[in-house]
Order: sequence, then structure tokens, then C-alpha cells
Amino acid sequence: MGRGRQKAKHTKIARELKSYSPSVNYTALERELGHTNDDLYVDKWADEYEDEKA
Repeated sequence: MGRGRQKAKHTKIARELKSYSPSVNYTALERELGHTNDDLYVDKWADEYEDEKA
């Protein structure tokens, strides 16, 4: 067996992967990771330090 059959198999797999698009439930994933959008722009360290005086 030569390179032809191996290349054909790789081409077939590449085509399958290219057209593969799994459905993702982003709400469930976000819940599982425990990420909330409320804390996204909150400065955790704001209360730890005084503001700089210019």
C-alpha cells in the first residue's frame, strides 16, 4: 500500500473535522464554570489602596 490510501484517509478526516460544529449550551457552561457577568468590570483591589494624589 502506498501513500495514496493514507492521503485519502487523512483528506476524509480533514473534511469531517472542517464541517464538524458541535452544539454548545453556553448558559450551562457558564453556570458550570461559575462565571457571572456582574464581577467582570469590578476592581477587586479598589478598597485596598487609597487614590493617588497628583
